[in-house]
Amino acid sequence: MSDVRVRKLQEFIKQEVSQMLMRGLKDPRIGFTTITDVHVTGDLREATIYVSLFGSDKEKEDTLIALKHAAGHIRTELGKVLKLRHIPSITFDKDTSLDYSMHIESLLNEIKKDEEKI
Repeated sequence: MSDVRVRKLQEFIKQEVSQMLMRGLKDPRIGFTTITDVHVTGDLREATIYVSLFGSDKEKEDTLIALKHAAGHIRTELGKVLKLRHIPSITFDKDTSLDYSMHIESLLNEIKKDEEKI
C-alpha cells in the first residue's frame, strides 16, 4: 500500500478511537487515556494503538486490560465508518515516552542541583 494511504488511515483511526474514548466506553476500568500514535502495517491488516495512561500503576494496568478487552468492540465500530474490505485487527500498547521524558527531566534537575552545590 502507498505510504500516504497508510498515514491517512492511521490518522483516521487515531481520531475515531479518540472520539470513542471521549464519548466513553461502558467499562469503568478505563481511566483517563490519550492516544499518542497509531501504527498500521503496510497490508492494512493490523493496527497498534499507542496510549498514554494516567493514574496510579494499578489504574494504568486496569485501563490497559480494559482497552485490550474492548478491542473487538472498537474494531466493530471502526468497521462501520471505514470503507475497507478488511478492518485491521487492533492491539493496544502502552506509550512510555511521557514517563521516560519525566525521568530524564528529573535526572537533569538532579544534575543541576549537584552543579549548584559545587
